[in-house]
Amino acid sequence: MRSVTYSMNVSLDGYIVGPDGGFDWTVPDEEVFRFTTDEVREVGVYLMGRRLYETMLYWETVDQNPSVDFSTVEFAAVWKSLPKVVFSTTLSAVRGNARLASGGLAAEVERLRAEPGEGDIAVGGATLAAEAAASGLIDEYRAKVHPVLVGGGTPFFPRHERRVDLELVETRTFSSRVVYLRHRVAR
Repeated sequence: MRSVTYSMNVSLDGYIVGPDGGFDWTVPDEEVFRFTTDEVREVGVYLMGRRLYETMLYWETVDQNPSVDFSTVEFAAVWKSLPKVVFSTTLSAVRGNARLASGGLAAEVERLRAEPGEGDIAVGGATLAAEAAASGLIDEYRAKVHPVLVGGGTPFFPRHERRVDLELVETRTFSSRVVYLRHRVAR
């Protein structure tokens, strides 16, 4: 069965976006960028909300800029080819290799797990991840922890009144002092 993963950049104090909506502190160096590209290669389908979808539209055309480096072009190619499902009540259409979800998150995950396919089912964006976590759908949490305290904003972990035990599966410290933590939900 395909695993459902939630992977994002996060500040040491637990936020994916700061109080001002900014995430400039997540700009990766080459080592972290290559790691992220390889991580996305393992994804079979990416589920996201409207805000993350709109943020990631950047990658649909960035490779057309002749001044971007190879790593940017490489990530853009991986991202553009990745099937995406967008959960939104305000969008009527999406671009690229994406489709609007026709049902709820739990039903979509159940359908994707039942059909044959390679790669993980990744969930992106705090709101959608919170819904997935509350429904017990997330199998792995993957955090790239940046050495910064942003003091508030959008939290990586959903705030709910439920304990979730985790098993540490992998760690890695990058030369930029970013620390990757991969935890599996203990079931």
